[in-house]
Amino acid sequence: QAQLVESGGGSVQAGGSLRLSCATFGVYDCMGWFRQAPGKEREWVTTIHVGDLPTYAGPVKGRFTFSQDNTKNTLYLQMDSLKPEDTAMYYCAAGGSVACFSLRFTDFPYWGQGTQVTVSS
Repeated sequence: QAQLVESGGGSVQAGGSLRLSCATFGVYDCMGWFRQAPGKEREWVTTIHVGDLPTYAGPVKGRFTFSQDNTKNTLYLQMDSLKPEDTAMYYCAAGGSVACFSLRFTDFPYWGQGTQVTVSS
């Protein structure tokens, strides 16, 4: 059974909004979102360590909001004021505490299947 299942990607014009969802089927100390654009490395977007507030990468800070609904075992990534450079495949990820300290994608053992976000100018 998949540990993480994503939904909610799509196409939007610059300045628009999208909300991604990630259903979780386990308990993790660290959960977050990464993205990967064509020809680029997978990039950290945001993470939350159990009991802490989310932290965000500079390019998305102030525009993206990471939240979780524990009653539904679901993570959300609200993306506002989207820019063409936000175009990428977005992945939710989960792991132990070390993942939230390193922010290296290699430290996250659990991944969603990815959902495409395309922002046109």
